Amino acid sequence: MGGTLFNVFTVVIGSLLGMLVGDRLPQRMNESVVTGLGLVILTVGISNAGATGNIIIPLLSIAIGVIIGELLRIDLGLERLAGALQARFAAASDTAAAVPDAVDANPPLDARQRFITGFVTASLLYCIGPLALLGSIQDGMGLAIGFQQLAIKSVLDGFASMAFAATFGVGVLFSALSVFIVQGSFALIGSVVGSFMTEPMVAEMTATGGIVLIGLSLLLLDIKRPRIANFLPALLIAPLLVVLGQALGIPIYPL
Repeated sequence: MGGTLFNVFTVVIGSLLGMLVGDRLPQRMNESVVTGLGLVILTVGISNAGATGNIIIPLLSIAIGVIIGELLRIDLGLERLAGALQARFAAASDTAAAVPDAVDANPPLDARQRFITGFVTASLLYCIGPLALLGSIQDGMGLAIGFQQLAIKSVLDGFASMAFAATFGVGVLFSALSVFIVQGSFALIGSVVGSFMTEPMVAEMTATGGIVLIGLSLLLLDIKRPRIANFLPALLIAPLLVVLGQALGIPIYPL
């Protein structure tokens, strides 16, 4: 869990610094930084997608995963969580208008949307990458390389938080909760079943995550606004398809 706690720390510090300097930076500069991050995420996503040994597995994983995500309406769940946090923060703020009921709160659309966009975008970016998965699992297994991977990720997330918070505000700060919960869960899983993850399972999960990152980059580059959160179940489907194919003797993952 040491790597996860360090990651949470860098996200918090980066977010606070971004919020402090956000108003002092031209909006044009903030937009350019976010665009730059979108391009980097696109590059990382394409690179990770190439880890697959059989494109059929990520294809089926995305198709099945997004159907599950749409049925569960994961995107709405994340937006409601972000909206509730935003309303709670606004109610506690000295500069915000009083909100009598957090459930019925209807804060200004711009502020609410900025909070939701910052929280959801940062949470997805920090929690679905291969470093979040592999680093957390290996960290949970007690391997030194796990902490090293999360340390690298933490530095990247810290700089990303600074840029995101300068544009989207306090919602990025609350994404530290997502990092703690998601990566902490991966670490717990790693301590129990991480050693049973085979290389094909990890490779296909990484490739599927890369495709999801490509979708996230489209959102940041303002090309298209896919409901990225609904694709997250695909990350669980990918290794299951590998196991299923091997159990049935189907050569979907040629050696």
